[in-house]
Amino acid sequence: MKQWLHKWRLLSVFAMLALVLSGCGEPFVSALVPAGKIAKQQYDLILLSLGIMTLVIVVVVIIFTFAIIRFRRRKGEENKIPKQVEGSHTLEIVWTVIPIVLLLILAVPTVAITFSQGDVSAINKKDEDGNREALVVNVRAHLYWWEFEYPDLGIVTSQDLVIPTDEKVYFKVKAADVKHSFWIPPLGGKLDTNPENENKFWLIVDGKKAEKAENVFYGKCAELCGPSHALMDFKVKALPQQDFEKWVADMQDAKEPAPTTELAQQGEEIFQQSCITCHAISPSNEAPAQARTAPNLAGFAERERIAGILDHNEENLKEWLKDPEKVKPGNKMTGTYPALSDEELDALAAYLMELKVQE
Repeated sequence: MKQWLHKWRLLSVFAMLALVLSGCGEPFVSALVPAGKIAKQQYDLILLSLGIMTLVIVVVVIIFTFAIIRFRRRKGEENKIPKQVEGSHTLEIVWTVIPIVLLLILAVPTVAITFSQGDVSAINKKDEDGNREALVVNVRAHLYWWEFEYPDLGIVTSQDLVIPTDEKVYFKVKAADVKHSFWIPPLGGKLDTNPENENKFWLIVDGKKAEKAENVFYGKCAELCGPSHALMDFKVKALPQQDFEKWVADMQDAKEPAPTTELAQQGEEIFQQSCITCHAISPSNEAPAQARTAPNLAGFAERERIAGILDHNEENLKEWLKDPEKVKPGNKMTGTYPALSDEELDALAAYLMELKVQE
């Protein structure tokens, strides 16, 4: 008996730990640590609905417990029938009105917030000079990477989304192949990207919350899209307005990088022969369409991830170049260029690790 109780105590402890830990999350990736207006509203709705559901469960459990205790069968009263209550207008009104009230409490703010978050009427609003007032980012989802275009700034990036804090940023999202879903858990969102139509929404990053997350958040694809769906990540850099403007200026003034070593020069030749038809190395959105079928590699050396998931170093880069299918099954890079020798991999990696925009 004691051994049985001991096991149940351990099980209870683990259950409580699991419950507590399920509410933990890092500020750069957790929807339970909101860092923007949209995410905060969504989080508040989660708490409201959870509170209402908890209240209903508690009341039902109390009534159920009272009923099984109050009307349990007692010795000597096996044939006694409790007083039957039928046709009580008061009870019928109570159990009809209460659910309606609870639904209204949940429905009114939900509908109001849904329409507020879906309002993108100001996306094309222009100032006196004819310039669009808000920052707009065109998001295009691919198997299995993300492209971000700033149409009014003439900039294209891949895998790294850079936006200012404390400012409304509008997004136009679309897919290049199959359905995906754009989601930055701490900021909100989770909107489908479809090949046949363009969806729109907006986000605002809280500057103070961004500082706590070291100005970096992580986004994901929230729609099952293939074997590497779970590996379709991207990074979000939320910068203060002044830093964002500096980043824009650096990207707009970026020049084509020149190799600094003989090995990197050899890598450039390999890149021009095998990679340039799909990959652009300039952040300008004027690159030809065929050079936008694969991630833009401008500033590749400054990124923190290779293929969106590997730590950024030469060994992982060579592993990715040697066998992309092993790293991301089902990707479109597999088989698009001839097998490279170890010497060619060294040269190409050396060249790519020199592709910088900001010093």
